[in-house]
Parts: sequence; structure tokens; C-alpha cells
Amino acid sequence: TMSANPSFSSDELEITEGTILGDHHVVEAFLGEGSFGVVTRCRDTKNNQTVAIKVNKSDPEILQQAKQEIFILEQLQRLDPDRCNIVEWNGYFLDGERICLNFELLDQSLWDYIGDRKLRPILHQIANALFHLGSVGIVHADLKPGNIMVVNRHESPVKVKLIDFGLACPASALIPGDRVGTVGYCAPEVTLGIPYHEAIDMWSLGLVAVELATGVPLYPGEDDYDVLKFIIETQGQLPDHLLESGLYTDCYFIEDNYNEQRPENGQPLFVRLIKQMLALDANQRITPSEVLKHPFFDPGVSGKAPCTDINSTGGENLVLSQQPSTEQQTTYHHISPSIRPTTNVFLLSPQPVAADGRPSLSLVLLEVSSCKKGVFPSHCRQSACS
Repeated sequence: TMSANPSFSSDELEITEGTILGDHHVVEAFLGEGSFGVVTRCRDTKNNQTVAIKVNKSDPEILQQAKQEIFILEQLQRLDPDRCNIVEWNGYFLDGERICLNFELLDQSLWDYIGDRKLRPILHQIANALFHLGSVGIVHADLKPGNIMVVNRHESPVKVKLIDFGLACPASALIPGDRVGTVGYCAPEVTLGIPYHEAIDMWSLGLVAVELATGVPLYPGEDDYDVLKFIIETQGQLPDHLLESGLYTDCYFIEDNYNEQRPENGQPLFVRLIKQMLALDANQRITPSEVLKHPFFDPGVSGKAPCTDINSTGGENLVLSQQPSTEQQTTYHHISPSIRPTTNVFLLSPQPVAADGRPSLSLVLLEVSSCKKGVFPSHCRQSACS
């Protein structure tokens, strides 16, 4: 959570309310925590300003990730943070062996704000952020409601900014097979080890848009296997040429032969936009610049049908996934033929069943689902299909 909690303390980092970070940042509250460390609200005693300080653990791997984040943030200093809807970074300092990143203090995350569902301006602003990230060749790689912050919930119109560049990297440095992002918001090409690019951020934005419109995640799986099942149940099979290029396809799919027909029905503008954001083939996924020009954002459309809740988006036409039953989890061959692959290739493999009848995880899921956020440890990447 990103809500301030003055009573929270980090025993591992030995930080409590009143701790002085560096020379002149006094901890007033804790805003959030993660595998990297904690985010604190601090008062700068030199100028009496209140800021957000991301305190990274002194673990060597986390220190290296913090240095990578600094590299990315330095690239983003070429952008105007207000115009580009990106959090303002004010440099870094050391607290002992820990790297502390200094950011402007924002109000609350989209997870806390999501009930208000100011869909159109939020979606437009984050597409704007992605457009400008693309202009400097950066992929965020972990877009989700928790990494979108409302600047001030009491101001109207609402303004949001993209935060947390801990997993961001240059588009030119993306490596197929490296797992980035958070389960439930990852593009399928990341999960399957298919070569990927900046379109992974657009996939995540599409899922954020659905969550804003409906109040619930579209793909609420606890691991990659569940999420892939939800994707196939709602959108159909990934194209064969993509599955054939995936490093981890064999971990999730078995070969099969079925025919498929996918009738296209007319959809409201919002649903059409979501479908373009969630195109299974990343090369056909809509780009940030195309989103910014999409008719969904036309003032005339916005005035006639203010998009603030599920009913006004035409969202009743969205096929939302439901938590599968035990039978669905263990036998996947009963999928409707309408979502089988067109040519001869792949069918999602069923999960093995334990002696007590409960689904048991395959070796790959034991390895993969334990690494739900961030770049996989090397042993997970190397043994994903073993």
C-alpha cells in the first residue's frame, strides 16, 4: 500500500519514525515497501520540504538494480516530468551503504484511488507518459495501478504520474526470456519467452484501463499458468508463429490440432481500444501515439458519454474472466473449439493432479510462480522448462 503509516518500522533496514537518512532527511511516515526496501515520507531539514525517499537495501543485487534505476532516471531528466506525467526525481544520496532516491511526494496510488474511476483522463495521461518514455527509448516494464500515482486527489481535473522505474530499461537492452513485471499485468510474450519490446507496456495499460472501468482485475491469476488460462479463455489462442518462437512455450502448451473461427462483433469505442491494447501479437498492439489520437478521447465523444463507470464504457461487452473451478484447472481440453488455434500447433497443457485430487504445480510453476515480481533469478530462467 502507498498510504502513509507513521507507526510502521523496518527492522531489516533499522528505520523508524524520526530516523535521519543521509544528513538531513527525517523519516515521518512509511509509504510502501517491496523487495527492494521501503519508501518513506521525509522532511528535508535544509528547506523544510516534504519528499518521498526510496531506501534500497544494501544487498549487492538490489544495489545493482538501484544503480540501473539511477541510469534510467538520468535519461528521463531530459523530459519535463509534469508535461510527460512522470514522477519528478531529485537525485540520490547515500545512507551508509544504502542508496536513497529522492522523489517528489505524490498523493496516493491508483489502487487506493481506483474507486473514483476517472477513466478517460487517467488513461490519456499514462498513454502520454508511455509516448514520452518511447521518445527516449525507455520501457517501464512494470506498469500496474500501484505504479500510477495521483498527484493530488482533491484537485480537479485529476492528474496522475507514472512512478517506480526499478525494472525499467532501454528498449535496445531487452532480452527474450528475462522476466519483468508483475503477475496479472505481464504481456504474454514476456511469460512465454517470446522476443518483446515496448508494447509490453501497452498490454499492461490495457489491463489497467479495464480495472479502472470495472473495479476488478481482468486477469486475477496467482501465477503465470492461471493468467495464461484467463487470456486464452477471454481472447483465444496466441498466434502459432508467436508460440513457436517462445522459449517457454513447451512449459505451458502441448501440440494439438483444431480449427478456429473468431467472429468480430461491433464494439463500443472503449472496448475497441482495449482490444487494440491487448492484441496478442505485440507487433499489432496499438502504440502510445495512436492511443493519444484514438476517437475514444475525442471531446465530443467524452461529452456525450462520460466514461466514469462500467455501464458508460460499454464494458458490459467485456468478457471478464472468472476464477476457474477445480475441473477447469486440471482439465483444459474442454475449452470451447471457438478458441482453438487456427493451424496445427498448440493447446495449453493441463496441470498435473496430485494423489489427493488437488492440482499440483509442475516443475516450471514451482520455479516460475515463486518469482512473481521483478527479473527472475538466474536459476529460474535457466531451468524454466526442466
